[in-house]
Amino acid sequence: MIWVLHFLFSPLPTPALIGLITLGVMIFFWVITRPKAIAPPIDLNKQSIGIQGGARRSTFLPGNKLLAYYYEDAKTMYEAFQRGLHVSENGPCLGYRKPKQPYQWLTYKQVLDRAEYLGSGLLLKGCRPSPDQFIGIFAQNRPEWIISEYACYTYSMVAVPLYDTLGPEAIAFIVNRADISIVICDKPEKALILLENHKQGTIPGLKTIILMDLFDDELKDRGTQEGVEILSLQEAEELGRNNLREPVPPKPEDLGIVCFTSGTTGNPKGAMLTHENVVANASAFLKSTETTFDCKTSDISISYLPLAHMFERVVQIIMYSSGARVGFFQGDIRLLTDDMKTLRPTMFPVVPRLLNRIYDKIQSAAQNPLKQALLNFAVARKLADVKQGILRNDSIWDKLTFKKVQETMGGQVRIVVTAAAPVSPSVLTLLRGALGCQIFEAYGQTECSAGCTFTVAGDWTTGHVGAPLPCNIVKLEDVEDMNYFSSNNEGEVCIKGTNVFKGYLKDPEKTAEALDKDGWLHTGDIGKWMPNGTLKIIDRKKNIFKLAQGEYIAPEKIENIYVQSAPVAQVFVHGNSLKSYLVGIVVPDPDVLPHFAAKHGIKGSHEEICKNSVLKKAMLEDLVKVGREAGLKSFEQVKDIYIHPEMFTIENGLLTPTLKVKRAELSQYFKTQLEALYANMQE
Repeated sequence: MIWVLHFLFSPLPTPALIGLITLGVMIFFWVITRPKAIAPPIDLNKQSIGIQGGARRSTFLPGNKLLAYYYEDAKTMYEAFQRGLHVSENGPCLGYRKPKQPYQWLTYKQVLDRAEYLGSGLLLKGCRPSPDQFIGIFAQNRPEWIISEYACYTYSMVAVPLYDTLGPEAIAFIVNRADISIVICDKPEKALILLENHKQGTIPGLKTIILMDLFDDELKDRGTQEGVEILSLQEAEELGRNNLREPVPPKPEDLGIVCFTSGTTGNPKGAMLTHENVVANASAFLKSTETTFDCKTSDISISYLPLAHMFERVVQIIMYSSGARVGFFQGDIRLLTDDMKTLRPTMFPVVPRLLNRIYDKIQSAAQNPLKQALLNFAVARKLADVKQGILRNDSIWDKLTFKKVQETMGGQVRIVVTAAAPVSPSVLTLLRGALGCQIFEAYGQTECSAGCTFTVAGDWTTGHVGAPLPCNIVKLEDVEDMNYFSSNNEGEVCIKGTNVFKGYLKDPEKTAEALDKDGWLHTGDIGKWMPNGTLKIIDRKKNIFKLAQGEYIAPEKIENIYVQSAPVAQVFVHGNSLKSYLVGIVVPDPDVLPHFAAKHGIKGSHEEICKNSVLKKAMLEDLVKVGREAGLKSFEQVKDIYIHPEMFTIENGLLTPTLKVKRAELSQYFKTQLEALYANMQE
């Protein structure tokens, strides 16, 4: 044998021989270190089961009874945390850090003790230990947010998150709608927003503000003048510690959280979610991943997605009920990479926009043809593993190509869950190979506690959002005017289950629109059942869509504002759910355009003026100015426009007989221009 090898390779030059030997060693190392494949927990060709009435259920269920809890001793959010205390043996729970410092940890007992102290302090301030007592939490993600939340749950009170992007008017609406007398804030600036509202008489019921951060006497004095008591969190906890009350734990059917959706028009709607709703959603994840993820006390999640939204809330319930840890980012998304390197999380909840950035980072590293070829080959090799159920981050391809990007995430991530908006198939495919961990995609909304479908381990296909979770069933209902019929496996996605909310707070009209008499939640999304029992989202019943970061957009509202711009006759606002910004098609007013153009030193025919880059810039600036004055948020403003010289008409098929824009037709008609607008911009 040695003689044969000598005969074959002796003619080769030494460098080539060394190269062959090195390659052989690499292949040998790759083979012997190859981990065992993950077996799919269900038949991937039959991921959901049809039941009576045309709905489909999860194959993880032994029967038609829907999951309400995973652990017998964790049927409420309060019990989930208590379970975490016991199974972790009072291990580390909430982590936080200062710049360039390691993480510090509060234990489960420390968190629960402080929650009891704060909860007792709230009771001394006149709150009732009851599910009709609402407490506002106006803060960024941090340990005190969780302490405040569990102060509510310890005494059967209800947490009502507030957040900056709502705006002062919406915050005032929520405080009044929920009869909130006490708001727990993180920063003095947020206390000032509340005090200003109180001064204007918009939130007369506000009595107390509890601040997490330090504040000066001037703020306290201003509160006194307004008739609002300002306390530090430490003072509130100390007050409760000296007057400790026995916990009054909630029942599963009790209201636990009211999550106000930012909405697109009108006032925000407060989705009422019970303890059972939220626990059922978390439990469905645990059930769906029990053979492939198996959340342990050693697992760590990083918290940076807003706690005011239900996706992050459900992730945290999963962690606490398993006795795992949650580390908080420093509060600056620009420092997230540094936080992850320090924390080294194993669970990474994301939104597609962040996955897009990771994807771009990988692609930008391949700056020459050789590096691009190596990247393509490494991706192909890793994906070959992935398709066989083999997940790893220690192969030779990882060391050569993907190690840096893995290390930016801490190097220990074993599960990524993405939600809030669709993920591009190309992004999802590459990252499943590059990151060497499980990447799941979820679909849902606030009204079903977060998720209603979830992809399954072992299914590496893209273009769908998985099968129904074990806590709910899903059906598709006919939408005749859009030619979607359940007989064709298409229609509006409707959800029913233990995770579906109880309605909108004090809003029976909106509740009736969302929940029908049989308890089905109507999502407004159009879905299609795939042959393997998974769901694909293909359209939206109403003209509302999400951007990549999860923000809802109502294009008609924006268009109605933009047409107030003097030189604008018509406007079509377009968004892509794989992008984080809007673009638009603008038709100038032919009577106003010449004068507007002349003001900017532009002359020529109507068509020539429309092609002028200076004019485009001027019109875009005017649109943004009009939008800003009308109160549009930054993500509602278009970032680029194409100026079209001809009007949208009924005759050219771009307007309906009632003169409304035909969105699908316009998207197709201007497909080239819209793609060019996105191609010319970088996020």
